[in-house]
Amino acid sequence: MSTATEMLNLLKTRRSVRAYKPDAVPEALLDQVLEAGTYAPSAMGRQSPTLIAITTPEYRERIARLNAAVMGSDKDPYYGAPVVVLALADPAIGPWVEDASCALENMMLAAHALDLSTVWVHREREIFDSEAGKALLREWGLPETLRGVGSIALGYGAVPASQPKPRKEGYIVKV
Repeated sequence: MSTATEMLNLLKTRRSVRAYKPDAVPEALLDQVLEAGTYAPSAMGRQSPTLIAITTPEYRERIARLNAAVMGSDKDPYYGAPVVVLALADPAIGPWVEDASCALENMMLAAHALDLSTVWVHREREIFDSEAGKALLREWGLPETLRGVGSIALGYGAVPASQPKPRKEGYIVKV
């Protein structure tokens, strides 16, 4: 199979997984996923995103509680994944939301290529606009100007990935 065919297959087969095994992600695999995020396109090559890999149980629990609180829930918004990767960016640097979104997508595709599972999770904007989020940034030695864009739950899926829905009618328009 050609590299192009493999890449297209990867794009077509990646699915969100919403249940994870507690097994740790080997650091070498995590590093590859994170590196893929750093190669995402960014406006004018400015590399505005900051990627934060949360692997310690204490910070993992803290970020999960903050995210759940935004929803008014007490459920784990990261579905038991052992790793949470946050994508934050400085809004003073170009199209920061788009840049960080590209990094998240690159990491999800890299994870899939490495037989890891992911799901995109929201509410990081609300978390890091809050005082509790700013306190985390200070603890991590990061500027409080960073704003949340999104995150991915990362780990080994505890359930098989679902099949894709049929593509909607009119998804593509050529003019």
